[in-house]
Amino acid sequence: QVQLVESGGGFVQAGGSLRLSCAASGRTFSSYAMGWFRQAPGKEREFVAAIQRNGGSTDYSDSVKGRFTISRDNAKNTLYLQMNSLKPEDTAVYYCAATTLYDASDGSSYRAAPFYDYWGQGTQVTVSS
Repeated sequence: QVQLVESGGGFVQAGGSLRLSCAASGRTFSSYAMGWFRQAPGKEREFVAAIQRNGGSTDYSDSVKGRFTISRDNAKNTLYLQMNSLKPEDTAVYYCAATTLYDASDGSSYRAAPFYDYWGQGTQVTVSS
């Protein structure tokens, strides 16, 4: 199994940037597809971005496409989320997640939280207007 620890959250004004990191330990990091999810108070956890094992394929929710970039460094066992042009509606706890499963179809399964086996504890991002 793998242990995940997020960092990099904080307080930022609208229009600002943050970079989240997710450090992985345990089983070989490159054997996992990875995702970022977020959960705002009173709302369900929602998909933000996903990246395949070799980093060659990424996917984003419509709400963050063009502003956020997911990446990974398998040599450093670390997942990243670069967040630019932040908006107050981006305020949430951000979670990284790992899955050993494969989606052999259109890849849409990586947008679903139940598809992931392992989760970090989350890091708070607060964007003020």
